[in-house]
Amino acid sequence: MFRITIPVGFAAVRYARGEFVSVLAAGRYRTRPGVRHVLVDLRQRLVHLALQEVPAADGIPVRVTPTLRVAVTDPRLFLEQAQDPMGLVYLAAQIAVRERLAALTAAELTARGALLPMAAILAAANAAGAEVGVTVTDVVIKDVVLPVEIRTAALALATVQQRAAVQLEQARAETAALRSMANAAKLLDDHPALARLRLVQAAGPGARLVLQLSDGPVAEGPSD
Repeated sequence: MFRITIPVGFAAVRYARGEFVSVLAAGRYRTRPGVRHVLVDLRQRLVHLALQEVPAADGIPVRVTPTLRVAVTDPRLFLEQAQDPMGLVYLAAQIAVRERLAALTAAELTARGALLPMAAILAAANAAGAEVGVTVTDVVIKDVVLPVEIRTAALALATVQQRAAVQLEQARAETAALRSMANAAKLLDDHPALARLRLVQAAGPGARLVLQLSDGPVAEGPSD
C-alpha cells in the first residue's frame, strides 16, 4: 500500500483492471499497485474561439471574437465520452455564434448590450458540454470588427458631425456677442451721461478728453 495526493482544484478518476472505480476529490488517499488514477483539472478556464466572420442580416460581413468560460464538472464523463471534449464544446459554441448573430444587423452587433443573444449561445454550448462533463458559465463577445470600408465611412460621418457641431457652437457664440453689443449700444444711446463715463473709463488715466456738453460749450480736461 502507498499514498497519493490530489491537489486542490483537481479530481482523480480511479480505475482498477481497466474499469472505473470512483472519482476522488482533492486530498490524500491510500492506494495499491495496479490501480490507476487520472488527474482532471476542475479549475475554470477560458476557451478563445477563433475570429468568426458572420454575415449580418443586412449583408455586411462582421468579424467577432467569442470567448467561453468553462469548467469540468464531471471528471468521468470528461475522460470517457470524447477524445476531445473541449473541441465538441468549441464547435457547438462556434455554430451557435454564427447562427444567432447572423439574425442581427451590423448596427445591432456593434451596439452589443442586450441585443446580443448570449443566453441562446450559452444554452447551445452547455447542451454539448453536458454530454462530456463540461459546464459553460459564460460567453463573451470580446471584439466586433466591421469591414474597413464601413469603418472609414463611419469615421468620415463622425468627423462631419463633429465639425458641424463646432460650427454651430461658434455661430451661437457670435450671435450672443452681437446681441450683447446691440444691447450695450442701445443702453448708451438712451443714457448719454453713461456713454461719457464709459468713454472716460476707456481713455485711461492721464488722457485729455474734449467733451461736447449738451446745449453748452466744449469742456476740456484730463480724464482722471
